[in-house]
Amino acid sequence: MCGIVGVVSNAPVNQLIYDALLLLQHRGQDAAGIVTQQERKFFMHKAKGMVKDVFRTRNMRTLLGNCGLGQVRYPTAGNAFSEEEAQPFYVNAPFGIVLVHNGNLTNAHALKRELFTVDHRHINTESDSEVLLNVLAHEVERTTRGMPLKPEHLFEAVRNVHLRVKGSYAVIALIAGHGVLGFRDPHGIRPLCMGRSAGNVVLASESVALEGTMHQFERDIEPGEAVFIDLEGNVQEKQCADSPKLNPCIFEFVYLARPDSVMDGISVYQARLNLGETLAKRVISTVPPSDIDVVIPIPESSRPSAAQLAQLLGLPYREGFVKNRYVGRTFIMPGQEVRKKSVRQKLNAIASEFKGRNVLLVDDSIVRGTTSREIVQMARDAGAKKVYLASAAPPVRFPNVYGIDMPTSSELVAHDRNVEEIRAIIGCDALIYQDVEGMKKAVGSLNAAIADFDASCFDGIYVTGDITGDDITRLRETRGGSQEEQDDASRLALPNFVE
Repeated sequence: MCGIVGVVSNAPVNQLIYDALLLLQHRGQDAAGIVTQQERKFFMHKAKGMVKDVFRTRNMRTLLGNCGLGQVRYPTAGNAFSEEEAQPFYVNAPFGIVLVHNGNLTNAHALKRELFTVDHRHINTESDSEVLLNVLAHEVERTTRGMPLKPEHLFEAVRNVHLRVKGSYAVIALIAGHGVLGFRDPHGIRPLCMGRSAGNVVLASESVALEGTMHQFERDIEPGEAVFIDLEGNVQEKQCADSPKLNPCIFEFVYLARPDSVMDGISVYQARLNLGETLAKRVISTVPPSDIDVVIPIPESSRPSAAQLAQLLGLPYREGFVKNRYVGRTFIMPGQEVRKKSVRQKLNAIASEFKGRNVLLVDDSIVRGTTSREIVQMARDAGAKKVYLASAAPPVRFPNVYGIDMPTSSELVAHDRNVEEIRAIIGCDALIYQDVEGMKKAVGSLNAAIADFDASCFDGIYVTGDITGDDITRLRETRGGSQEEQDDASRLALPNFVE
């Protein structure tokens, strides 16, 4: 999962891209990068770290031009510890292309081999985004064959990319001297939308990046569709996939996206309210509401679900945990005791909301379970008589291969365990999960055009239809770093997965 943005304007775009990346910071905290273009020359700065730390005044002054791209990175493939794998990526032929990518290619290993043996292209990192860039560059070269570049060449190239590439990908590419190309995989797993203002056309991962920079949201890019924005801001678009289907990642609505975004016609905030409503029915079947004194969310993305659940059950809703927003990923934490300390640094219980009460904690999801166990213990230490835990998402039982860092079953507390076994590990008095169909209905009811979601981490169904056990093993191996580093990085990669 990453955040991407692309802009064509009649004015300098460096500040606009920076502002948009700040609004997408929740989608990636590992690295950030911006590239701009002026007179066919690219100006790029990228590094590990948060947006505010990567870009200083001296860096911003060098980013010249009226069009450009930006990305915030959350690594799921390649070496999470390498600054070389920060995006954007650049290739000088044909024309000069830079690219940012949100998603995960499931056949990157085969493509890398093809690029070397057939296309005679060199890949210098372990990043699947560099693979995707070179596939795109090769297909653009094939379609133009030395002729001046036209939009129809790009659309044909994207069609060929769809035929070669498997997995999830929302892409924005800047072609030197021509404009910005955006496209989305034929299943629409990862989001991409477009907006405008006077003199600007913007592509971004979420609508909040448009609205927060004073642009009018126009529409989502369709699955398989490509759009080309020339340097004058003219937009051309074409469907480039033979059988596109809209199967967005449901975890975007559960956790990943900002609540003030609208994605594929669905308000993320309303989706989370709906999840709270269906979860309330599950709670009633497990714990009588009369046994619950108060409902408390685990910050932050569970708040809408918790509030809706409390209202429907007629129970008080209270903020029982305070989150320290200023504890970041400053180092790798090697031991379990140190990890527990990190949870306590990031969350602190308000004792008066717990003392002598039976509390129902509501979380957006439970992945590895270590954070949940520590938070349950925090509630007990604060004086709770009983601690019930409800998850707005179903059990996470399967690896995710489309851009969320859930790569192995062994890391998932729900894999091959029933609810009672999970409850015992976490240490709560009752554990209530959302069910898969209830989750899909709660979110899908907000847009009838969505026939189904990618919910592979919950139901084990991979919508691209090409995933095997060997693929999952290979994807695990591409994460890079030692086993201990990989496990620690995955626990720290997202701000709410403090595990």
